[in-house]
Amino acid sequence: MSETRRKGLALGFIALWAAAALLAPLLAPYPYAATDLSSRLQGPSARHLLGTDDLGRDVLSRALVGGRVSLAVTSVSLALALVLGTLLGLLSGYVGGILDMAASRLVDVLLALPGLLVAIALVAYVGRGFAPLVLALSCTAWVGYARMARSLALSLRERDFVLASRAAGAGPAHILIRHLLPQAAPILAVQAAAGGAGVLLSEAGLSFLGLGVQPPHPSWGEMLASGCDVLLEAPHLALVPGLLIFGAVWALNVLGESVPQDLAPERSARVVAL
Repeated sequence: MSETRRKGLALGFIALWAAAALLAPLLAPYPYAATDLSSRLQGPSARHLLGTDDLGRDVLSRALVGGRVSLAVTSVSLALALVLGTLLGLLSGYVGGILDMAASRLVDVLLALPGLLVAIALVAYVGRGFAPLVLALSCTAWVGYARMARSLALSLRERDFVLASRAAGAGPAHILIRHLLPQAAPILAVQAAAGGAGVLLSEAGLSFLGLGVQPPHPSWGEMLASGCDVLLEAPHLALVPGLLIFGAVWALNVLGESVPQDLAPERSARVVAL
């Protein structure tokens, strides 16, 4: 398969995912929490296109609403992690001193810990639900962006355009916003595109363990966990969310690989090792 076709398929999947998530209340044929024990564990049929689960709930309706939850959690977590990591990394790299030392040690400590275990500990301490899940995922994902942003700041702060702006009397805030951030944005965008798949997998993993959005609200990870309990009796319950997670991760990875070419890598600044 050509690279252009792979990218087109990935973009199509993401667009379909986003459209289905936004229109889920209109597209869902049944209420996602409506139970019908007389129709439990049915396979795909004309009445239920993707079958029903162990409580007789329509799998298609739950998959649509679950995609909405997964998309919202992934998007918000990734955005918060990117903003926090970028600001802290650029500031510590440019200012240096005690701030840089403290931020670097914090990043080193968090990078040494398994991200999923840290997220599990945070959710267990704060509680379960949408907000705790977003907090846990963003608190474990920001360190990579902070490390990259700091490296870029160290590389850029001695460039001629930064020195000229400093000599003209510009303050740190002006230099960070007008010079460092625009130069660092393409590289950080590449890392964010590649990191979206990891955030989605972490969200699915936490939901699979029962630490995500709580029932009756569905998510793909929670649907996969429920399907594993009746895998031999109703394999479609695990197959549907599993394929959706696989497709989303594949599409995000393909887009992450294609972003460097789209953002003209010749504009990227040289990265200095942390």
